[in-house]
Amino acid sequence: MRNKRILAAVGAGLVAALVVAGSPAQADPAGTPTYRQLAGVGSDTTEGVMNGLSDVVLGTDGSKLIGSYDAFGSATITPKEGCTINRPAGSGAGVTALVASIDANNGCLDFARSSSNNASSYAGKNLTYVPFAVDAVTYAVRSDSSISRKLTKANLTTIYNCAAGANYKPLLPQYGSGTRSFFLKSLGFTDAANFTSTAGHTCIGETDSTGKALQENNGTLLSDAKQVAPYSIAMYLAQTTNVVADVHGKTVLGQLDGIAPTILNTASTMSRDVYNVVPTGKLTTAPYAEVFVGPTSKVCTNANTVKKYGFAPHNSCGDTSLRTP
Repeated sequence: MRNKRILAAVGAGLVAALVVAGSPAQADPAGTPTYRQLAGVGSDTTEGVMNGLSDVVLGTDGSKLIGSYDAFGSATITPKEGCTINRPAGSGAGVTALVASIDANNGCLDFARSSSNNASSYAGKNLTYVPFAVDAVTYAVRSDSSISRKLTKANLTTIYNCAAGANYKPLLPQYGSGTRSFFLKSLGFTDAANFTSTAGHTCIGETDSTGKALQENNGTLLSDAKQVAPYSIAMYLAQTTNVVADVHGKTVLGQLDGIAPTILNTASTMSRDVYNVVPTGKLTTAPYAEVFVGPTSKVCTNANTVKKYGFAPHNSCGDTSLRTP
């Protein structure tokens, strides 16, 4: 209910913000400084909004503080001088990379983007999941598909249990995707990590037409009118208003449980918080505290940027109570 109230409160303002769309923000940090104080990786869903925030979150000297690296692109990235690492794709991979950097004490990464609460998977790692926005997930199909544009969660559960027949080809994005995990849990599947390897789920596709792991929130990769896939409403809105690169292709979003996805779903049954994950021990130190922590932090006071990228601002933005066990 909390998320639904947040979404309802910003619905009208969100539409207004979305129609004023500029050029997509830089995919990976560029310009001066080359290496930012806070380097982050992870979620595909929140990469656009964090790229946008990186342009407006500035230090006292006017320099950009956030360096946010996209989930997909070159095979490697160099977030700090002397730190060349494999590019993490997705929430789980991003948090895992942050933990590896912390364990190695190499200072290569400072935060991770996560579109799901996967804190329980990182017990003992002393991480804090700081919420800053609200998203909603629905399903996407191609515009030439005969699949109904009005499905329920019960319908999707049947489809992803491979019990809906040959006219449906359900898809899931890559392992480690926060959208994948959130979507499956929302449908009642608790074993999200091993879901498709469980007997009875052989109908689910996880690769695109080239055999690569399916990139989330990329409608151009749906190549069959029978395919159905989860999709972030915020990302779809940002794509179709050209705030980020438009890769929605021929996909359209379906009404989930009767709620139209034409704005960020004001009563979605799949609304979710999105987070920046930071080391708990850094919460009171600069620049972490001024950028991420509390309602007056630089991320939280840039609500118009958050709305521009299709998200709703979080009414507990900057809260630090969600921590790994």
